[in-house]
Amino acid sequence: MLATAGTATATAGAAPSHRDPCGFYETGSDAYYNHCTSDGSRIVILVRVAWAPDYERCVAPGRTWLGSADKIQGAEYTGRLC
Repeated sequence: MLATAGTATATAGAAPSHRDPCGFYETGSDAYYNHCTSDGSRIVILVRVAWAPDYERCVAPGRTWLGSADKIQGAEYTGRLC
C-alpha cells in the first residue's frame, strides 16, 4: 500500500487529521484511503472488494471514504495520476 510522502491536506468534506495514517486504513466500521501529499496531485488507487469486482478510483489529497470495512479488503496506489 503505497502513498506519496508529504503533509496531508483535505478533500471537500474530509477533515484533515494527523492521526490518520497515509494509504489504506480501517476504523471499526469504515474503510478509508488517505492520500498524503503536499503537491495537490490526484492519484489512481485500486480498491479490493470482498465478493465483488475490484475497481480503480481517482482520489484527491486527504482522506477518502471507500465504504464499509466489512466490504472493502484494501486499497493501494497504482502508480498513476488522474
